[in-house]
Amino acid sequence: MKLSARKSATGGTLSAAEKLRLLKRLRCTLSYEKKAWESGAHLVAGVDEVGRGSLFGCVVAAAVILDPAYRIRGLRDSKLLLAERREVLAARIREHSIAWAVASVDAARIDQINIYQASRVAMRDAVMRLMPAADHLLIDAVRIDCDLPQRPIIHGDALSASIAAASILAKVERDRMMREWDAVFPAYGLASHKGYSTPKHLAALRELGPTPLHRQSFAPVWQNPVPQEAFAFMDEELLENGGVPAQNLAG
Repeated sequence: MKLSARKSATGGTLSAAEKLRLLKRLRCTLSYEKKAWESGAHLVAGVDEVGRGSLFGCVVAAAVILDPAYRIRGLRDSKLLLAERREVLAARIREHSIAWAVASVDAARIDQINIYQASRVAMRDAVMRLMPAADHLLIDAVRIDCDLPQRPIIHGDALSASIAAASILAKVERDRMMREWDAVFPAYGLASHKGYSTPKHLAALRELGPTPLHRQSFAPVWQNPVPQEAFAFMDEELLENGGVPAQNLAG
């Protein structure tokens, strides 16, 4: 979700609670998809990313081509849904969509190219993995490097059912990853805050320093006075692989 810096009644920028209240007023429909279908498109994919503001781990993107003949009720911005409801909807999306795909870009790559570009790369990768391929894209707020016709939609995950479906799949997948990493780094509370800048997370960073999977280019991480913690299991992995991280050995 990409919200512009709007002003509140008091003259300041909107708080997170105010932004959520505004989003709840928006109606998530198939109106953008219908316009694309009417223009001649047949396989319209909604595209979104999750984890852009997190301090830890990857950014995850998803692309979804909904089946016009099957209506999935309750689609809306993933942030407006309870976790249990997201899981239910994610299962329905995976079962009843024409196609869906998920892709991610890890923290190291985010530090190399910045989070904005990494989000665009993840979204493009998700689109490229769709089978069958999309012939038109609806994207939450940005354009990606792709030759397909595409329409960026501000607050797209709250307005377009396809983009909402993508946001739900991306959110469910990234939350699953954070629960798995929580078992590796239990002191940071990743399962609860998913890597975002909560007081608990910032306190753990001040006490323990960042892990190798924290985004070193993000200010709350690189400004931390405690050096990055070394984890023995990662050193052992590097030795076993001749100094090459396991994820780089694939393929």
